[in-house]
Amino acid sequence: MKLVISLLSGALFGAGLHVSGMTDTARVRGFLDFAGNWDPTLMFVMGGAILPMLLAWRLTRGRAPLTGGTFPTQAPQVISRPLIAGSVLFGIGWGLVGLCPGPALASLSYGGWQGIVFLGAMLTGMRSVPRLRRVLDTRTTHA
Repeated sequence: MKLVISLLSGALFGAGLHVSGMTDTARVRGFLDFAGNWDPTLMFVMGGAILPMLLAWRLTRGRAPLTGGTFPTQAPQVISRPLIAGSVLFGIGWGLVGLCPGPALASLSYGGWQGIVFLGAMLTGMRSVPRLRRVLDTRTTHA
């Protein structure tokens, strides 16, 4: 049952990304172009996602998912150098390409070879960061 719910949730999420324009790289870059031809429509998309999630976090306190297990707890609010560095890299990538992980996966069905290259680069980065972190952490403790 969890697999079916996960599949349906993912399909709904992908469809929402398509309908809202989040998979349109030109629209995303237009949203990030404050000094030029700014397109504010994605602000409403993000608000339409954030507000229901805030409500969901409030309503699920003390409850359990229908399929068993527990809801994840809210992550600690710690601002660290890795968080800032990751946020900057994520923002630069989002600004240059106009895609983040969710829309990148949703756009694979029509993105052509550029979408596949982006996905490969994104997955390579995601796999290499933990190893890079271990190397950097080792060097920092020995310095």
